[in-house]
Amino acid sequence: MNPRRLIVAITGASGAVYGVRLLELLRGCCVETHLVVSPAGWLTIEQELERPRREIESLADVNHGIREIGATIASGSFDTMGMIVAPCSMKTLAGVALGLADNLVTRAADVTLKERRRLVLMVREAPFNLAHLRNMTAATEMGAVVFPPLPAFYHRPASIAEMVDHSCARALALFGLDVDGRAEWPGMRAPNRET
Repeated sequence: MNPRRLIVAITGASGAVYGVRLLELLRGCCVETHLVVSPAGWLTIEQELERPRREIESLADVNHGIREIGATIASGSFDTMGMIVAPCSMKTLAGVALGLADNLVTRAADVTLKERRRLVLMVREAPFNLAHLRNMTAATEMGAVVFPPLPAFYHRPASIAEMVDHSCARALALFGLDVDGRAEWPGMRAPNRET
């Protein structure tokens, strides 16, 4: 079994809260987290969350710079459970789909795919154009899981935080990790009807 290490990448799409909340949830999972954030990801964190960089970095066990192509996570010999990109910008999606590996986010994603490990892309855009859809198809065909963080309502969330937690918990469940916030679908009971 792979060591309990998970790569978390935050890129420049709206929804930086997903990546940050994943790091917070992973702290209670006995998982070693490796964080890499794109320059646009840092800008989005600043705009949307107004949290200092050092605070975000302190949530991860290991931090990697976007240009550190020699980092541990750039090699297939460094065992991980996989990688999650949250949020995943369309630029990052395109890089993954085309195998560009021109920075540490796309290189680590490329390594994750070539080693047949789980790669979850929490893509954030709406509406999608044809290039987005084709890139999602290509990434899926290579083994990635395209996971737009769409809110569910069956658990009757009372806040945005509960919706974020539910999406993050569902994404982590793809790695076999069980965290608070994952409400299972209870099923529907048929209404009593007289026939």
